[in-house]
Amino acid sequence: MEFEITSQNFAEITQQAKPVLIDFWATWCGPCKRLGPIIEEIATEYDGKAVICKCDIEENDELTEKFGIMNVPTVVFLKEGKEVDRVVGLAMKNVYQDKLNALL
Repeated sequence: MEFEITSQNFAEITQQAKPVLIDFWATWCGPCKRLGPIIEEIATEYDGKAVICKCDIEENDELTEKFGIMNVPTVVFLKEGKEVDRVVGLAMKNVYQDKLNALL
């Protein structure tokens, strides 16, 4: 299951012991629309092992600035609340899986 992450629930979600993947996206972004189903699949596959989140950059300026998001899609990987990796642009599903597996 994927979560919608916002400034209000950011601390609660990222303080968990599990790795966190945040997909920064926008409604007008073509590559983001193609990434959406991949993120949904990953959320199902990693249910209970990792926390998978989506963050609409137009509704969450504070998080967008906090992570210095300049392009979408950008997928950020967190461990123990700290950024450990990121992928800018659309990538193959296995790229995201490999990065999550490295954090498990």
